Amino acid sequence: MDVIRKVSVILIFVALISFVGEYADAEHNTKININTATIEELMSLNGIGEKKAESIVEHREKFGSFSTIEDLKGVKGVGDKIFNKIKDQIVVE
Repeated sequence: MDVIRKVSVILIFVALISFVGEYADAEHNTKININTATIEELMSLNGIGEKKAESIVEHREKFGSFSTIEDLKGVKGVGDKIFNKIKDQIVVE
């Protein structure tokens, strides 16, 4: 009986670790919608500080939603170098 209890505890522990690991990966892979992101959310992107995040929001408010992620390069201060750093972290919806 002790062996069955120990095996059960180990299986539950392994299942819990697997679940937590998958949850962490899913959270890490969440892309930021540049059409709805706040300044704080934009600042979580590599190479985007407060000024660039503010510029993105101002551009979006002035010209409307982005049609593609590449449209982000039309924002002052966001060129190919910054875009290439963040393109896998952003989405347009």
